[in-house]
Amino acid sequence: MTSQLYLVRHGQTALNAEGRLRGLADPPLDEIGQRQAAAVAIALSGTGANRVLSSPLRRAVRTAQIIADALGIEQRADTRFNDRDYGFWTGHRKSEVVAEWGTVDAAPGVETSETVLARVLPALDEFAAPGTHSTPIIVVTHDAVIRSVMLHIDPAAPTITVPTGSYQALTYREGRWRIDLTDQQPL
Repeated sequence: MTSQLYLVRHGQTALNAEGRLRGLADPPLDEIGQRQAAAVAIALSGTGANRVLSSPLRRAVRTAQIIADALGIEQRADTRFNDRDYGFWTGHRKSEVVAEWGTVDAAPGVETSETVLARVLPALDEFAAPGTHSTPIIVVTHDAVIRSVMLHIDPAAPTITVPTGSYQALTYREGRWRIDLTDQQPL
């Protein structure tokens, strides 16, 4: 059996526009983010998806609601798709953290990619279990989650930027997830 999954990054927020780390902060979508979510809904309207899951953070929930309403499908939040916790660095400009520590990963108190994967991969495995999902699923989450998943699937994958309002397409076949599309930006 083949399972299909669309990983959607939520629409833009004011913190995104300012280049700040959001993590567990809970800003709403801005006007651009609302339009991005509507554009993703149109782009995914022909997929046959029957539900949308999202991180419980407001920016992801609202993006998922816009998609679910447009497609007439179920939407619910799942904490496993929550954003990476940046701890003290939440709200700081990413460029400043990188300038000080070399990478966001090196900054003290930042949730590791391994910890993110430890909560996300079991959810993906559930989607791939035989007989559980015969129709595609849409998951609205965050760039740190998507990037971690994509690099786990294919460490040699070309640079994935995961802009706001973009989606990635995955297929589970022959016992593993495969990347079909990356960084699709309908708006």
